[in-house]
Amino acid sequence: MAEPITDTVATPQAVFGKDAVTAELADNAAVNGLSKLITDAKWDRGELTLTVAPETIVAAMQAAQTAGYNFFEDLTAVDWYPTAPRFQLSYSVLSLKLKQRIRIVARIDESQTIASITSVWPAANFYEREVFDLFGVTFAGHPGLTRIMMPENWEGHPLRKDYPVEGYR
Repeated sequence: MAEPITDTVATPQAVFGKDAVTAELADNAAVNGLSKLITDAKWDRGELTLTVAPETIVAAMQAAQTAGYNFFEDLTAVDWYPTAPRFQLSYSVLSLKLKQRIRIVARIDESQTIASITSVWPAANFYEREVFDLFGVTFAGHPGLTRIMMPENWEGHPLRKDYPVEGYR
């Protein structure tokens, strides 16, 4: 049976903040590879979350690849309405060799765009289209940013918290 994907650092307690996580997980490949791009970090329940500025998302994904993370798993969004910045984009990447998974997070306002990471991870294409369709987040440089789930003539973005429960009438 295959060994489960876990982080190699046995830190049972939660660690919050860039400096604390960097010190606690000093030998972690992701922490070392992205150290110059991290604005915040969290180690909790065996999961490593690294927050980066939205304008550095492509560089962060390239740094993750260089650090040994070779599989793009997922991209999803969270709408924190009415809090600003409104959207949190969570990118999950995996290192099969290191048996480690990380989450890279960027926060943006609804008026902002974020760079597409399809040049680094081509598999992100459909995930970015899904986030665009359901949340209205625009990805600059995406090769074909069109709706993927809702009809082309659909008004609005149904996973936004301010979207009417019964739709627009």
